[in-house]
Amino acid sequence: MKEQLVFADVDIDFPVSDTRRTLSIVSPGRQLLREPYPYLHTVLASIVFSVDAGAVFLASFLASHFVLDIPLAGGLMPATAADFVAALAFVLLPKKRPLLAYPKIKKFNTQFRYLVPGFLMACVVNAGMLIALQRPILEAFRLAALWGAAAAIALLVGRAAIALALASSFVTVKLQRKIAIVGGGSMAFALAGRISADGAGANGAYGLMGIFNNVSGSAGLDGDLDDLVEKCRVEGAHAIILAMPDNGSAKGGVRDVSYKLRKVLSDIYIVPNLVSGVDSALPVEYLGPHPLFILQRRPLSDMQNFQKMAFDFVFALVAAILLSPLLLAIALIVKLDSPGPVFFRQPRRGCNEKRFMVFKFRSMRTEMSDLGAARQTSRNDPRVTRVGKWLRKLSLDELPQLFNVLAGDMSLVGPRPHAPQTRAGGHLLDDALADYVLRYHVKPGITGWAQVNGARGELVTVGDLERRVKYDLDYIRRWSLFFDVKIIFLTVVREIFSRHAF
Repeated sequence: MKEQLVFADVDIDFPVSDTRRTLSIVSPGRQLLREPYPYLHTVLASIVFSVDAGAVFLASFLASHFVLDIPLAGGLMPATAADFVAALAFVLLPKKRPLLAYPKIKKFNTQFRYLVPGFLMACVVNAGMLIALQRPILEAFRLAALWGAAAAIALLVGRAAIALALASSFVTVKLQRKIAIVGGGSMAFALAGRISADGAGANGAYGLMGIFNNVSGSAGLDGDLDDLVEKCRVEGAHAIILAMPDNGSAKGGVRDVSYKLRKVLSDIYIVPNLVSGVDSALPVEYLGPHPLFILQRRPLSDMQNFQKMAFDFVFALVAAILLSPLLLAIALIVKLDSPGPVFFRQPRRGCNEKRFMVFKFRSMRTEMSDLGAARQTSRNDPRVTRVGKWLRKLSLDELPQLFNVLAGDMSLVGPRPHAPQTRAGGHLLDDALADYVLRYHVKPGITGWAQVNGARGELVTVGDLERRVKYDLDYIRRWSLFFDVKIIFLTVVREIFSRHAF
């Protein structure tokens, strides 16, 4: 199910006793599990599933070339048909997906349990179909055994390749979930100790980023909330667990801490029986035996991020190749029109506030350029060149950002990145509107939902910013590949000739 919760406000209403009746937590004195806590990495599980499917279909193709198959009256090749139906049955038969959780996926006995039931059923389907097609029983079992041997070898080869990949330190680091703990009590240290121990071995699924204090003073800890925010920005964090007693609305309480952390691109959880109460509608997720309430979700899951990244890369690569004559022509015209470089480069903040340099075709005079964008571009701006006026009118100055997409700094569709000194109502954008920071939860885009709805151009008032951010957050909540395609189509049809562009 798509995870659409971007930020959940905490409503502290009912007594802690109600929470404890429905959820329990491992106390510091109890013995913690010795096995690493597994988690289902959806992208990894899908890759393994695809490798298995490819292996059995490849085995079916090869097996059909080593069997003397006698066609039936209608031209159907019974052995070939049975092989491919068996492969299809193997793929479609239900399997225990939790057995693909990391690091269980690295264990031979676990994967044996995952593969064997479906494999045996596929062999039965193969033999049964051959018998149904009037092949002798002994021959049917012989051909089914041949297919089974080919499929088993193919599966072993595929899984061996996966095992080699999972054994590399690079992949292990990428798969490890980084977790930070907020709080200074016994539960915080108990959770931190378990996570740290789990991440110490080669099969560690989780790694501890540190323990951070929710109030001023962090003696013996790894820092305070400001330190945590900066560490998450630089290193990235998959999850933050709030394991501290609640102080109501006071500084350092759940509401206060959640508000400070909402700009962080991370799942945020809270240990349920360490607070005076939480919103009973909040979903629950387990870290091993530990039930945790979900306060904030990353807007896109691992699989959705993978889908969006793959779509962006393929689309941007094809577009860059097809548009290369146009890009070269524009570059030549810009160079001949006015002195200066062809491209304009300016710093921006992207996903998780990562800094990058955005590329555009230069549309302004070099001697009047403003790298910090302290002054926004306005209609009839004297800094814009003759060619630049038309490039901006047709939005062609944005085309070099295809290379930002290929570099992984931007997406085709997303909130437009603003220059660092851009202001609305006299305030920097982060200060002008509290919800502005939620845009950092996804990559910025070449185009966006706000742009196709006419929310573009100069930001003069906070109201202008509110309208733009409203569309950006609506896009984040509603994201799908189809939605991205729709916005790209609307951009081509509607926004290229927008009267808002200048």
